[in-house]
Amino acid sequence: MKKVSLKMTALVLLLGGAKGVVHAQNSANTINVVTTAIPFLRISPDARGGAMGDVGIATAPDANSPYWNQGKTAFNPNKGSISFTYTPWLKDLGLNDIYLANASGYYKLSDEEAISGSLRYFSLGNIEFTDNSGNAFGSFRPREFAVDAGYSRKLSAKLGLGISLRFVSSNLSGGLQTQGASTKPGRSVSGDIHLYHNNLNEKGAGLSWGVTLSNLGSKISYSNDAINKDYIPANLGLGIAYTTVLDETSKLTFAADLNKLMVPTPPNSTDSAEIAKYRSQGVVSSWFKSFGDAPGGFSEEIKEVQASVGAEYWYNNQFAFRAGYFYESPLKGNRQYFTLGAGLKYNNFGLNFSYLLPSGNGTTRNPLSNTLRFSLFFDFDGGGGSSEEKK
Repeated sequence: MKKVSLKMTALVLLLGGAKGVVHAQNSANTINVVTTAIPFLRISPDARGGAMGDVGIATAPDANSPYWNQGKTAFNPNKGSISFTYTPWLKDLGLNDIYLANASGYYKLSDEEAISGSLRYFSLGNIEFTDNSGNAFGSFRPREFAVDAGYSRKLSAKLGLGISLRFVSSNLSGGLQTQGASTKPGRSVSGDIHLYHNNLNEKGAGLSWGVTLSNLGSKISYSNDAINKDYIPANLGLGIAYTTVLDETSKLTFAADLNKLMVPTPPNSTDSAEIAKYRSQGVVSSWFKSFGDAPGGFSEEIKEVQASVGAEYWYNNQFAFRAGYFYESPLKGNRQYFTLGAGLKYNNFGLNFSYLLPSGNGTTRNPLSNTLRFSLFFDFDGGGGSSEEKK
């Protein structure tokens, strides 16, 4: 029974934006979290980026570039690559059937262009549903998945552009009746536009940067109510990375990402008219309004920006050590944690690990605290690694 309660808590925390609005009062120090449906789309899908504090917009390209920055994909040195990642969820709380699985890969049509695809699957394990009296009336395994297809092209020797299309399905209740209303799986279609600039020298040292617009798409609904639809996690990301070559066998990269959800800030009122106005905004207009609609003004808008910093050290293009830090304002979710990780590469094969140091408690405890996750990748033609690593 304890595990069932934990799963329900996880479901509520994960989908907090799907059926409600977090209200705030007129105070600069009041919690007012920007919430969305299908938040798993913003979970780092690979152990490499996860080990660097969830940094990846401007780092060296690999098989998971389509998630971080599709514009990087055409800069991969190999003809193709595939990656598989398994991420246990709430493992620190003793739950063993909640996980995120990801498969991603690309294939270069030429030195100038590449296509890619990925599949993300999130399972919340088996959950027993009960009524207000505690009587069980059914069980279900909530699950969500996203299928992506993308295209990347070099606009010049240093500049790349990438686009992606995505189909998302979110089945949380299996059609069970809740509060007298029937439910249905939520579905949405979205797209990404990514830009990547690579200003590295022949040794692989220099500066890279990227700009990403992700999850630009329709709202999602879990019922037949045309009004009660929820925003998906549209996001603006900015990233920068600097690589220095220490000697012929060692190199070090420092990277930083800034991300902001392009989703309206919930109103600081319980007034039904304000809430209706918040929910009824058009999708495109909500993207633009999200940069200036916080009740607390500009100071609150700044608090909605998430920051990540990370470092990656490679020795002989075979061993990697990584570390990072992720920060989110206490008023906007309060996720703050350190990460560590390592990587091993041998010919065509590679394995990455990441570990999130235990942080927070109660509702602020990170679902990946004290959890080891891993990614396995395979390069179609030997040599592996990034273009920087080959130089």
